[in-house]
Amino acid sequence: MELRIYADVLGKGPLTEWLDALKDIRARAQIRVRIARVEAGNFGDCKPVRDGVQELRVDVGPGYRVFLSRQGPVLVLLLCSSDKSDQNRAIEQAIEYLDDWKQRGKP
Repeated sequence: MELRIYADVLGKGPLTEWLDALKDIRARAQIRVRIARVEAGNFGDCKPVRDGVQELRVDVGPGYRVFLSRQGPVLVLLLCSSDKSDQNRAIEQAIEYLDDWKQRGKP
């Protein structure tokens, strides 16, 4: 499965920045494993939240979330991440990122 990570017009990737800044090394490794599983087609604990955005739940630490959107048969656009405490804000941000990606005409 082709996997793409959202980047804004300046080339900044919120998911990548968040993951690189995550201090919990074990959680960072678990999140990367989950992303690799998605790339292999195994979405596991993943549910739709709203407006084409899905939540990939990672059961480690405070309950990390990776927000993504399936676009077409193979593309998975990884939007952003959060923990359970700021989940609602992160969902709104993921929707904004997806809208931005679509408006810029990304395939």
